[in-house]
Amino acid sequence: MADNMGNGGFYNLHDMSQGIARELAKGITTRIFPGEQAMLSVVRLEPNTQGKIHSHPQEQWGVMLEGAATRIQGGKEFEVKAGDFWCTPGNAPHGIRTGPEGAVILDVFAPPRDEYRVAGKGFGDGQGR
Repeated sequence: MADNMGNGGFYNLHDMSQGIARELAKGITTRIFPGEQAMLSVVRLEPNTQGKIHSHPQEQWGVMLEGAATRIQGGKEFEVKAGDFWCTPGNAPHGIRTGPEGAVILDVFAPPRDEYRVAGKGFGDGQGR
């Protein structure tokens, strides 16, 4: 496993000082942990926020760690709660909307998203959004 952050490959989900910081949208932040073949992203969504519908070529798995939300994927809406997980195929349009609880999601991308290897803003769709 790649240790590109100097922690010997060990991290903590709740340590917000770790990882590469990115603000995906207002009220949606993430800490990204890139490896050679996969990338983890710990996403924190404030209550009543919505991420834009977007797509990317990488496969994406999501695990709802805390809270609840509506997952929008392939034009359909799915209610998800803590413990649920899902797979989003590459290039599938998707997004998420939280309710009053907000949410914490662990996303896994394979292969890694190159645009997420640096701190920044937006969903990294190459359009500055």
